[in-house]
Amino acid sequence: MTSRFFTWPTVVTVTVTPKSVHPAVPCMVSLVSMVSEFRQFLEELATTEARIAASVGVAVLAIIIAAFVLPFGLERAYRLIATRLGTSRVADGVRLVGGYVPGTVAEGFVRLVQVLVLAAAGISLLVIWGLVDTAEMVLTYFSGSVPFLGRVGLTLLFALLAYVGADQYKQMVVRIGEEATWLTDHQREIVIRMGQIAILLAAGLIILTVWGINPEGLLVGAGFLGIVVGLAARQTLGALIAGFVLMFSRPFEIGDWVEIGDQEGVVTDITIMNTRLENFNGEVVYLPNDRVNERAIVNRSRRGSLRLRVDVGIDYETDPEHAKNVAMETIKQIDIIADAPPPQIVPKSFGDSAIVLEMRFWIDHPTPPRKWNATERVVTQVKAAFDREGIKIPFPQRELSGRAETNGFRVQQSENTVDDA
Repeated sequence: MTSRFFTWPTVVTVTVTPKSVHPAVPCMVSLVSMVSEFRQFLEELATTEARIAASVGVAVLAIIIAAFVLPFGLERAYRLIATRLGTSRVADGVRLVGGYVPGTVAEGFVRLVQVLVLAAAGISLLVIWGLVDTAEMVLTYFSGSVPFLGRVGLTLLFALLAYVGADQYKQMVVRIGEEATWLTDHQREIVIRMGQIAILLAAGLIILTVWGINPEGLLVGAGFLGIVVGLAARQTLGALIAGFVLMFSRPFEIGDWVEIGDQEGVVTDITIMNTRLENFNGEVVYLPNDRVNERAIVNRSRRGSLRLRVDVGIDYETDPEHAKNVAMETIKQIDIIADAPPPQIVPKSFGDSAIVLEMRFWIDHPTPPRKWNATERVVTQVKAAFDREGIKIPFPQRELSGRAETNGFRVQQSENTVDDA
């Protein structure tokens, strides 16, 4: 049909073999057929005035749908779905995921649908004014973009699910850690990080599959790269692995008073690579975790109590049992000394000038200041008690004797010499 304003172009039918047809193409073909049918309807619009009226109607309808009907309809649909689902697990999952979607994303989805409505109106205007070939070309162009847009949508969906899953996993581990006394803060952080990395890696592999990328080659390359890096940084990796071992074996925790090899102090931090101590001089000592694992570790805070020992000598003329009783009563009166286990006084050895008594006593919540305080009070108060009881704490003495044939020693008055007679 030919009008006095323009001539309808000839429709060319293209046949596509099934092997070259993408799954999204049949949908586009049906849209093209709808455009052809719409063209037959518009062939009756032979005047410019009629086409202007139809264009105005399409534009107004598109604006009404995009600006008013679409937002209201989507909101009503969401409420209807939420009402139908009720309190089921599916509804809880939808609400959970919806809580992680920011408002800008939801608004972006609405804007995308509005753009699609306006694009459909634009194609309709092309058909109204006889530009059917242009409309078909635009639809054909967009038909090739549908698979790409689908992959983008799936990528965003899996990324959102991975983010939600990682956050929910973290909250679950935190709840378990608050109830479980066997899980320390550092162990909890390690469990959280490892779980989140596993979730993100799984999501990454799925996204690679969506885009048609075979992850096998990447895994092989990552394995080869891991071997190279492992050989080049074996000491660093050794410290890293040792850090994981320390996190889970728990030989000490932050705040413990420990002795590691020849280093002694309070643990202030434990990382994947090293352990940090603060010694009694105020110095901060960094120990690589692989060296920590190789050395003997003495933890003086683990049991919550610590036994201390102080030696004291008494004169050989003093009754050891009496000295023991005096020292025991004195130690029991010191408030910083623990009642259980009870203190002990044990004769230890025969010294050069004294009988050595070993005083053993315990303190609770051991720290270096408490140890020094307890030792100081025991020494000063036992010394005062021995003085009151007349118990002598002797100092080293030497007894000199001469041979009989020399008639012993003779002191000759001189400034600096003592002569043998």
